[in-house]
Amino acid sequence: PKSGNTWFRAFAANLRSESDEPVDINQLRTGSIASARGPFDDIAGVEASDLTPAEIERLRPDVYLKMAEEATETEYHKVHDAYTLTADSRPLLPPEATRGALYFLRNPLDVAVSYAHHSHRDLDTAIAWMAEEKHCFCAGPKRLFNQLQQRLLTWSGHVLSWVDRTEFPVQVLRFEDMKNDPEPTFTSAATFAGLPDDSGSVLRALEFCSFEELQRQEAKSGFGEKNPRAESFFRKGEVGSWREQLSDEQGAKVIADHHEVMDRFGYLDEAGEPVF
Repeated sequence: PKSGNTWFRAFAANLRSESDEPVDINQLRTGSIASARGPFDDIAGVEASDLTPAEIERLRPDVYLKMAEEATETEYHKVHDAYTLTADSRPLLPPEATRGALYFLRNPLDVAVSYAHHSHRDLDTAIAWMAEEKHCFCAGPKRLFNQLQQRLLTWSGHVLSWVDRTEFPVQVLRFEDMKNDPEPTFTSAATFAGLPDDSGSVLRALEFCSFEELQRQEAKSGFGEKNPRAESFFRKGEVGSWREQLSDEQGAKVIADHHEVMDRFGYLDEAGEPVF
């Protein structure tokens, strides 16, 4: 989460569109999020609101297998869950139903800032969540959430749960490469995902999903995926904004929590200092 998933969905929607205008951000139509209640209810034949989180999790692999069985073409689905096993040791997202995964990776120092703003929480809370093994979206018994519960693990645990998969192909996209070297980065992702990847189509889609365009649309019409408590969804989309937002102590805490994965993906230099 907060690493470029929605930006890429806007790119993919524009890549598949034949319109001369940017696709409406509230009409991306790039496939339901894996934690959506509607598809689960329809396929499982029982409403998730009548089940416990454990019962829902046991049924989710079967729901995805059925979706894949009934699909007539490749489907694309946003996923926030870490790649985990259910209580009966089944992959939450079955390899048999999965052609591949694009994994969006971002400097956790910047993720902490973006996550805090998105959640309308303070930075220390976001940093603590990112280090919490049991951290979840849409969890807790006090209200019915708009999505199914999603287990995230720690930030590092989430990354490793996906990037080390061997059951299906995984391509990692660093947010920083998406920003600093967009054409080859997005072209490679489009090729991997079986989307149009010719230069003209890619450059047109990149223009139509520029951060300025996404902000313009949100300012004009709002964005349905924004947390109601947050000021905006498309806030800055910058690389390195953590340097103005995090204290030295907060930055050191993120690095201490996630230095191994940060080092593996080029977010730390040989001296252990942040690169971006």
